[in-house]
Amino acid sequence: MPKISNDTLWELAASEVHSQESGTVDEEGDTVSNPTATGERTVFFIGSKAGGKTTILHRCLDRDETPKPTLALEYTFGRRARGHNTPKDIAHFWELGGGTLLSDLIQIPITAQNVRTLSVVLVVDLSKPNVLWGTTERLLQVARAQVDRACSSQATGESRTGKQPTKNSIPGTLHKDHPDRELISPFPVPLLVIGSKFDVFQDFDSEKRKAICKTLRFLAHYHGASLIFSSSKSEGLMSKTRGFVNHLAFGTDRGKTVSTDPSKSLIIPAGMDSLSQIGSPPATDFDIGTLHARSPLDLWKKVFEKIFPSESTSDPKDLKDPTKDPQYSEAKIDSMRAQKDQELEQYKRNAAKSWKGMELESQKS
Repeated sequence: MPKISNDTLWELAASEVHSQESGTVDEEGDTVSNPTATGERTVFFIGSKAGGKTTILHRCLDRDETPKPTLALEYTFGRRARGHNTPKDIAHFWELGGGTLLSDLIQIPITAQNVRTLSVVLVVDLSKPNVLWGTTERLLQVARAQVDRACSSQATGESRTGKQPTKNSIPGTLHKDHPDRELISPFPVPLLVIGSKFDVFQDFDSEKRKAICKTLRFLAHYHGASLIFSSSKSEGLMSKTRGFVNHLAFGTDRGKTVSTDPSKSLIIPAGMDSLSQIGSPPATDFDIGTLHARSPLDLWKKVFEKIFPSESTSDPKDLKDPTKDPQYSEAKIDSMRAQKDQELEQYKRNAAKSWKGMELESQKS
């Protein structure tokens, strides 16, 4: 056996450190970023209003707190040690409240600085299928556009500083021989879709359950995402959900369970499904051929909304006034606010009287 010199070992070690810091080289010869090198990752929760995002996040972080409605955009973090006497990895968690109403705030957590280590978790409320497609479509469109802008900004910044542009590659969710590689449009960063309130969903009619399961399988596969159904009332499902989230946040093992049975909770890691296994859209009492669709995604949308007519997800009336929310009460400030409100109302009444007086005088003259 040939003897390895100390110089060779040092060269190997230096090469390993360099590859971890600057990324690796893909099949096309481009440098691909290594998200685990920095020890910090960002996980962004978006999804249905009151869909259980905060509950899932608290359970994943082992926090025994009563969830409160997310006002707009909230931040927290978690830490996890890789091993004994090693620095802890840090995960930055952002959560967008209000469903699609505040989708413009998506630009805040997704930046050129963190896009290489970013993952997105989309939580859809299984108990409200009539807003499922609209919520998913709107949030993923806005998030994808912001990720693209962040990547473009990052590449521009690197070119200005003379660095070799780093390729923020599409997640490798499908192996090169997968038959669907050219038929889907993977999300530009790792994506996890969580179907919440599975306990309520189980009471749905079996045909409706099958239609929702098929559609979510298609949406997840089309976007190169993992898919799991969950319920805060099932510790087993929450444990599996925690495994998927921690995989994104800390790089831990997410488990090897796969379940595609519509009578049970779906658990499908990214790249483990296929269009042939999913089948055709769940049409029932109408002919799919009568629908005019521009693409397979548009066809699935039209079929799903035939079964579950779409409801608006962006009514400003649904957004509660945070100044009247008891969880943000401040006695002194609220007292002063009430006083100013009274003064404003009095001013409005006096102004109205003045305008009426001016109108009467003008009529007399």
